[in-house]
Amino acid sequence: MKWSLIKRKLERVDRALDKAIDAAELPGAVVYARMHRDGEILEHVSERGFAVVRPERLPMRRETVFDLASLTKPMATTTAILLLVAEGRVSLDDPVAAVLPAFGERDKDAVTIRHLLTHSAGLKPWRAFHEELRERERKSLEPLVQTPAGREWILDRVVRSGLVHDLAEAAVYGDLDFIALGAVIEAVSGQRLDVFCQERVFGPLGLENTRFEPLPGDGSPHQPDPAWRRRTAANENCPWRQRIVWGEVHDPNASAMGGVAGHAGLFSTADDVMRFGQTWLDVWHGRSDALPREWVQQFSQRQDLPPGSDWALGWDTPAATGSSAGEHFSATSVGHLGFTGTSLWIDLEQDAVIVMLTNRHHLVEKRSKFALRVPVHDAIMGAFLAG
Repeated sequence: MKWSLIKRKLERVDRALDKAIDAAELPGAVVYARMHRDGEILEHVSERGFAVVRPERLPMRRETVFDLASLTKPMATTTAILLLVAEGRVSLDDPVAAVLPAFGERDKDAVTIRHLLTHSAGLKPWRAFHEELRERERKSLEPLVQTPAGREWILDRVVRSGLVHDLAEAAVYGDLDFIALGAVIEAVSGQRLDVFCQERVFGPLGLENTRFEPLPGDGSPHQPDPAWRRRTAANENCPWRQRIVWGEVHDPNASAMGGVAGHAGLFSTADDVMRFGQTWLDVWHGRSDALPREWVQQFSQRQDLPPGSDWALGWDTPAATGSSAGEHFSATSVGHLGFTGTSLWIDLEQDAVIVMLTNRHHLVEKRSKFALRVPVHDAIMGAFLAG
């Protein structure tokens, strides 16, 4: 193994991150990469910049906790559905209305769990439920935002919403599919999503720093535990909340739902996200039984809903052109991005995982094009493969 060549090429990763930080495109990042090759394990870790710039300056560390945003979808919701399917408690081709009867309204009776996982159900991608809920709150003079009643109102609106395109006509990435899946998990398991995931996913997989951060539940301002807050990377200066989001979920709909939702709300560290990605990889190869291998393999396959779609079950796969995975990931890869500047890509064929966690919206959002994923992925994979 040409270690000197590998290390020299990996220096490009830190240079790319430092250049972006110096240009104020993001405050900081943690990158963790691993590849199994020729009986050896190649690893690279970068921790650059700042986790918090204001109200105080805190350096980025490997142990920094990030708001994962849409990495919630594969790490929590998709994996929870996988376990329920493996146990026979729900089927991929069950109509969603069989679990959530109200979902059958407005011509959605044929939509299945598989359609939701592949973003092919036809639901609207996004809707400002947080604003609608706040308006209802103003009119009723009763707290609704970040309360159980408000959460149920949003879930009900999603479940009863109409379709914006025909079933399986297109794969349009969106949040409503996974908000609905979160409701499915809760209905089938009888537990709130965060409780089920802690007991069945995060705990068993050894993800010690992975969790949802539930909000108070009475509509009062969230006051994160000071020790927890100082471990987390800060986010944007939110116009809706009129403060820097730090230690609580960034996504406004997840926030309005009390911090626990199927599409966003999960917090974690680079080491935990790597552990999750490595577990998925090891199970796929038969090196671990931490998850049901048959279903990990099925969930990793493109579903062709509609034909030509890149979506597997809850996971994206590399597009022929323009993929955030870059040019070195094989077609047999799965991955996902998060709006806050997070990503996880797993190359099932080349036995590699790359985790990239950033706080790209913290005070620099308007200036940031955030084009780092491809050069960082290409530099790491190029270095590993060159050795």
